[in-house]
Amino acid sequence: MSRALYSLIWRIALPLVLARLLWRSLREPGYRAHWGERLGFYGERGAGWHTLWIHAVSVGETRACEPLIDALMAAYPYSRIVLTHMTPTGRAAGRDLFARHGERLVQSYLPYDTSAMVTRFLKHFKPRICILMETEVWPNLIAVCKERGVAVALVNARLSERSLRRAGRFGALMTDAARAISLVAAQTEADAARVRSLGAENVAVTGSIKFDVVVAQEALVVGAQLRARIGARPVLLCASTRDGEEALILDACQRLASGPAGMLLLIVPRHPQRFDDVARLVQSRGLTLARRSAPGPVAPDVDVLLGDSMGEMFAYYAACDCAFIGGSLLPLGGQNLIEACALGKPVLIGEHTFNFAQATDEAVAAGAAWRARDAGHLLQLAGALLQDAPERARMGQRAAAFADRHRGATARTVELLRRLIY
Repeated sequence: MSRALYSLIWRIALPLVLARLLWRSLREPGYRAHWGERLGFYGERGAGWHTLWIHAVSVGETRACEPLIDALMAAYPYSRIVLTHMTPTGRAAGRDLFARHGERLVQSYLPYDTSAMVTRFLKHFKPRICILMETEVWPNLIAVCKERGVAVALVNARLSERSLRRAGRFGALMTDAARAISLVAAQTEADAARVRSLGAENVAVTGSIKFDVVVAQEALVVGAQLRARIGARPVLLCASTRDGEEALILDACQRLASGPAGMLLLIVPRHPQRFDDVARLVQSRGLTLARRSAPGPVAPDVDVLLGDSMGEMFAYYAACDCAFIGGSLLPLGGQNLIEACALGKPVLIGEHTFNFAQATDEAVAAGAAWRARDAGHLLQLAGALLQDAPERARMGQRAAAFADRHRGATARTVELLRRLIY
């Protein structure tokens, strides 16, 4: 596919894209706000700022970029950061995480990938650099940045074999975009090799910035408060679960009656629009449900606590005894296990972890994580862990040590970025 054809498709599809945005807003009202930004229209521009631009598509990328934003704020004290997103949940997470930076951090939606919209964005904010987080490659954005002398860096980059095959279908469109990227800071050697195969030239391996995350004391306090509401019961956290996984886990609970008596299943769906769906799913199994958002203690007869809040994942990890990382029971690629390890929690993970293959494999090899073949096996492993406090403690220590060994990616990334920021 040529860039001209890609741009033509965008122009033709834009009415459908906006219609889908309106449809999504019926379930997520946040999609109704700031439409002008998605089309490249903004308010007044603040004067006199040296601007760095970071794009973090949604919640995961927004949380991942926290160490990088803090480091850039320290390294460039007279600069501001424009942080763009694609989803309302990502924007909300950024608002909560970065309120401490005040007017030095501005949030916006990324404009759709047409040359005219991206050009309006660049004229308005005048960034010195565009920093894309993890897997975001937008051909027109990259091309227009290059035309206007704005360096583009892809940092904390990861590219699975599956994503590489998908990118290969676009031929020269993706190859040209990859070649126009000024810097790629990849998480692993395997990620770097796959990015190079697309055509990127300046590729370095820096590790994952997610290992540098600092757990806020406030999150630990909230976690302790939640645990006090739960009481002494053993808690299995199912974190960032995806559609289809909750049913498998709930069915396994009923079928196997696994785990020690009184175990509480704490389920935190990855997408907030599914909170009510998961609640109905729990109740359809005849299980007793409580919600995180409801006040008061969690009654002893509650089977499932639904984590229906945003921005509290560290608190949920702090409150649990062991954690299953979602997206891995089904072929969805898995989610990030680093946060759970950083808090010294034993980790359970499914078979499907291609999005975080190296980190997961290393955690398993280090004895910080156990793999489950399916939901039934997951409940068996959890039951064994929750009844074995010494092994749980040893596994938690190995998890914390694993996370500690991999710190430093942020400093390496900032050092590379210095060469592009002027």
